[in-house]
Amino acid sequence: MQKLEELALKIRKIGKDDPRRVFHSLKVGLALTLVSIFYYVNPLFHGLGTSTMWAVLTVVVVMEYTVGGTLSKGLNRAFATLLAGALGLGANHLAALGGDKGEPILLGVFVFMLAAMATFSRFVPEMKARYDYGVTIFILTFSLVAVSSYREEELIKLAYRRLSTVAIGVTTCLCTSMFVFPVWAGEDLHMLVAANLDKLACFLEGMGVECFGEKMESGSLEGKSFLQSYKTVLNSKATEDSLANFARWEPGHGHFGFRHPWNLYLKIGAVTRHCACSIEALNTYISTLEQSHQTTTDLEFKQMVQAACAEMIKETSKALAELASSIRGMKWSSTAGKHLAMATEAANRVKALVPAKNSTLLDVLISATTASLVTELVRCINPIITAVEELSRLVEFKRPEHSRKAGAESPPHVVIAID
Repeated sequence: MQKLEELALKIRKIGKDDPRRVFHSLKVGLALTLVSIFYYVNPLFHGLGTSTMWAVLTVVVVMEYTVGGTLSKGLNRAFATLLAGALGLGANHLAALGGDKGEPILLGVFVFMLAAMATFSRFVPEMKARYDYGVTIFILTFSLVAVSSYREEELIKLAYRRLSTVAIGVTTCLCTSMFVFPVWAGEDLHMLVAANLDKLACFLEGMGVECFGEKMESGSLEGKSFLQSYKTVLNSKATEDSLANFARWEPGHGHFGFRHPWNLYLKIGAVTRHCACSIEALNTYISTLEQSHQTTTDLEFKQMVQAACAEMIKETSKALAELASSIRGMKWSSTAGKHLAMATEAANRVKALVPAKNSTLLDVLISATTASLVTELVRCINPIITAVEELSRLVEFKRPEHSRKAGAESPPHVVIAID
């Protein structure tokens, strides 16, 4: 009984975390019910026969969570079936010229050659990324048509039924996916990139307070709520690539046109992960210092370095949060460059700090390493700002009021160089 309660709570949590999962489940049920009509209604069944089950199978394998995923699989399946069916009929016609003895040999040669070439094409990165499923269906359909043609007398009728049922299944999936509570892969990618920037900003804000705040506490960071916020960003590449691939298949919707520059989201994701790697290095180093319980003889120098690092982290966090807000709201970022400039100014002030004569070499190394890691983190923000501004120009994000009144083409771009 307890396990059933736990299962019920788990299922409820999954549905509550993203209600779209519930709607997707209902959409799959609806699509299967619609194609089943072709099996239950006698006039429709007599027109297609038992081949109607291919429509049911098509819905099961084609229906995906996002519109882009469904479009990708559906169009791949439809065009692959059409092409393979046509080639299968052509192969049957050519093989028939070889007579009773030569026909099976020629059919075997055709199946071998096309299956081998199609399989090899799956190793091409571009083909695998966008058309891997279609190539698989092509091999399956061509083999079925070519092999069955040796025994099947009404081959054209077989190919017609196969293509018709696949078209019915694909059309049902596309209509259900696009017009009944659609889930757009492009929109998910858009929000994911913004959320990743927010996660980095959240972590830096927490680290700035805990490690470089006024109290300058040296306690352990274990158990802090912000500690794990950035780590999911490091593993987001596969999800971003998948969403971008599906988004390219989607028609224009909402604020996203048909030729929306989805590659720029991958570029922003890449530089965001680079920033997350710098955060990982800084976090690891600080955690190591906390575990070693290092003390210092030059407290004043340490406080000055920490104060500068605190300002760098604070301004970097604000810049990341502003960029996330810019992407999420599709509006130009007006203050990200200013925050980066202030962080850079703090980084330059660190270089002017001089340790006291009684400072040990270890004191200087610890403070210098900390400042160097934080400065490297500040450097990572410039590529993110550049990528977001490029996206803003291409997509025509909403500009601030003062820029429109002044007739400016775009807000001023700030390029920061840290020596």
